[in-house]
Amino acid sequence: MSDEDLELLKFYHEVGVDCTLTEGEEEKKVENKEDSKAVQPPVTQVANTGKDADSSVTRWNDTKGGKEQQTMFPSDWIIEARKLASKCSSVDELRSAVVSFEGCEIKKTATNTVFSDGNPNAKIMLVGEAPGGNEDLQGIPFCGASGMLLDKMLGAINLDRTKVYISNTVFWRPPGNRKPTDLELDMCRPFVEKHIALVSPQILILVGGIACYSLLDNTKTISTLRGRFHTYTNQYLSHSITTAAIFHPAYLLRQPAQKRLAWEDLKKIRDYLQ
Repeated sequence: MSDEDLELLKFYHEVGVDCTLTEGEEEKKVENKEDSKAVQPPVTQVANTGKDADSSVTRWNDTKGGKEQQTMFPSDWIIEARKLASKCSSVDELRSAVVSFEGCEIKKTATNTVFSDGNPNAKIMLVGEAPGGNEDLQGIPFCGASGMLLDKMLGAINLDRTKVYISNTVFWRPPGNRKPTDLELDMCRPFVEKHIALVSPQILILVGGIACYSLLDNTKTISTLRGRFHTYTNQYLSHSITTAAIFHPAYLLRQPAQKRLAWEDLKKIRDYLQ
């Protein structure tokens, strides 16, 4: 048995593979099943420029003459998010801006704002999808069963949360753990983009199909995007960032046979960092 085979078996043991790997067409069926879910856009399509009266919010602004009433539509909140993000010069300032942002409706049903975890000075940044139940309760990304698996995956390439920085594409849990809508992604994206720019990692790792859909502006499936490096940039960056796409740990918990592909992706990331 080669060193590579031993390394693979060690990874299987660490991340809990306890079934026989399927091969050929059976494995392809499993991958395609996830693709059929990943390629679907989020559940609600809302044009950025549309002014939907039913989605309007009234707020009061302080002016020299007293209070001024302002009606905010979804497109207005996206513009507001861009303005707030642009003003932030540190991660702490950005955190405060996100916590105080009132434009995203799912914030009203969430327990906590889930901003980040790990080391903001790390050269490896992971961006996931949206908080789940455990994340919502604790206010920390990837802290449930999928978080435990992510920690094991990182440990397999000698990383942990002191060496990486973790955030999400959406900062509040969508009701019922549904996928974030396009509008929710659009409202959070300026903050996410500025977050990435402020951390300025050596490598960006997008965890799951929604993260790829939002940040790579790409409707291709996660199975198509994984296995190779991409180039990411945004309005706040002065340079591009090498970017990898990996399966979400929640998917790997449902389909442990796919951990073989996950290991291949982790090895590529490890080799890049070395």
